[in-house]
Amino acid sequence: MEFSWRPEDEAFRKEVREFIKANQPEDWEEKALFGTDETYEFGRSNAKKLAEKKWLTLAWPKEYGGLGATHWQQAIFNWENTYWRFPVSVGQGISLAGPTIMIYGTPEQKAHWLPRIASAEEMWCQLFTEPGAGSDLAALQTRAVRDGDDFVISGQKLFTSFGHHADLGWAGFRTDPTAPKHRGISTFIVPMHTQGITVRPMINMAGAHEVNEVFFDDVRVPKDNLIGEENRGWYQMATTLDFERSGVQRYAGSTRLLEELVEFAKETRLNGHTLSKEPQVRSKLAQMAIEVEVGKYIGFKTISMQEHGQVPNREASASKVFGAELAQKIANTGMNVMGLYGQIKRGSKWAVLQGRFEYQYLTTVVGTILAGSSEINRNIIANRGLGLPR
Repeated sequence: MEFSWRPEDEAFRKEVREFIKANQPEDWEEKALFGTDETYEFGRSNAKKLAEKKWLTLAWPKEYGGLGATHWQQAIFNWENTYWRFPVSVGQGISLAGPTIMIYGTPEQKAHWLPRIASAEEMWCQLFTEPGAGSDLAALQTRAVRDGDDFVISGQKLFTSFGHHADLGWAGFRTDPTAPKHRGISTFIVPMHTQGITVRPMINMAGAHEVNEVFFDDVRVPKDNLIGEENRGWYQMATTLDFERSGVQRYAGSTRLLEELVEFAKETRLNGHTLSKEPQVRSKLAQMAIEVEVGKYIGFKTISMQEHGQVPNREASASKVFGAELAQKIANTGMNVMGLYGQIKRGSKWAVLQGRFEYQYLTTVVGTILAGSSEINRNIIANRGLGLPR
């Protein structure tokens, strides 16, 4: 199959690139630090500009604040933002909570929440993982007990991205402890500034604050914030995870990193010749280039399904597994090609490529765990894709 973009898609890509160029300082990559408040604030200002153009929600229906664009245009937008490292701080409302509310929410919930997400006026986080329920998400134990017009929530969530910035959370809680574990869960929208919620930072290996612990101490949430049918939340969470796993952004990031690594190999001399002349280096870079190209088309397959009104499931898991493991491979390749220089952090005069691969090497470790571990996703591919027994 020969894949090519339509002229209108290429025109839109050019428009997105011009917007990024006009709004991103030329020295942004040199001065920006990973996981910092400066990056977050710049990303918030970008999000509001994009919301005014309705580019945050390109493929959303117009009645919910979108443009009704194709999923391919949404993918182009996501790809360009990631490739050019243009920060857009919206949390997980646009990509996860919003699409799930469209499917399961009541008309009143859609009318209330979706325009607010589309406008980027609020930051969202996702509250799924718990200390005893990560890849086995259905084992979650944080309770939501009905009390009049409210649900009272007690328990703990873990590894909550954007939790320290979030205004609202998209959460799964156990509402029937006597039911089988997949059948006693409900999903809620939780205002993160509600009394009884405590957010504590979790600093990652790279020294960045991106995820958090979140504690619920008798937190009251209105029953109107229940999304879909009570005790049927597992199916909504599974749909959310399909959205989370299907993105092309991870391949855009890998593409850019590999291109920079290739340029480094072309420009850096060792033993009288450039690194790009070393057979082992050439072979490894070629292998990574092949895998980046394969991964890109795996991601495109999920977009094609969404364009045809389907929800990718096993395809999303395949994209997530391949993309997460590819990011780790590229980070490892970079560290091997750069040698000891690759271990130097940004800020040192000896740092190679602004310490990007040192940071990537540390932060991609979690990639094969978050959004469902590689083992869990391989089980999904085996069961739902290949028809293998459990």
